[in-house]
Amino acid sequence: MGERLRAVDLARAAGVSTQQVRNYVETGLLPPVERTESGYRVFTDVHAHALTAARALAAGHGWPTAGAIMRAVHGGDLETALAALDASHAELHRERGELAEVLGVLGTLTTLDTLPADRGGLRIGEVADVVGVQTPVLRLWETRGLLRPTREKSTGYRRYSASEVRLARIVVLLRRGNHPFPAIGSVLSELRSGGSPERVRAELAGRERELHRRSLTRLRGSAALDAYLEHRRKTFQ
Repeated sequence: MGERLRAVDLARAAGVSTQQVRNYVETGLLPPVERTESGYRVFTDVHAHALTAARALAAGHGWPTAGAIMRAVHGGDLETALAALDASHAELHRERGELAEVLGVLGTLTTLDTLPADRGGLRIGEVADVVGVQTPVLRLWETRGLLRPTREKSTGYRRYSASEVRLARIVVLLRRGNHPFPAIGSVLSELRSGGSPERVRAELAGRERELHRRSLTRLRGSAALDAYLEHRRKTFQ
């Protein structure tokens, strides 16, 4: 089982408290510990490697995912652990795809201000189908000043021009990226006033950098898990 360690040794090496180490054991982030006849917990280098892996996973994937992975490993369910890891990496892949979609849409907006304000247009239900949201969401965005549909004189029904439908698509994609409404409003105002997508690209440049940083951090967490699994294999084989 390797060299015996004290809880205080693990805590000092990781920069956490001894109580946190005990909590990690109780929540399954660390493997179970044996106790001496006098009741003291017995830690080993396996626990040290587990603590390193858990904290690296948490830094890259978040504590909920790190906890799910480590508990599955310590429960002998490697398949579930790897599935949680894959899902976390897939989330970043999805975000990158959405970001690429936003940038692709921006390429169609260079002539946004030249589109006719009203050429019949689509009704709200049709727009909801096109952009993939519910009609109450479109009404909310109108209330917040993000969208500006016109109204039919005879019926009062909303009509969305081609430019408003494009803007609705931009709002959908930016909301998926967790951009706040004020930031989206600034982007749309810029697009409406000048028709240039450069402001949007500037807003998204920070998100691209953040995705890159998160990707590297998750990679380090996954590498730490691999090292821990290899250490367990050598220890218990």
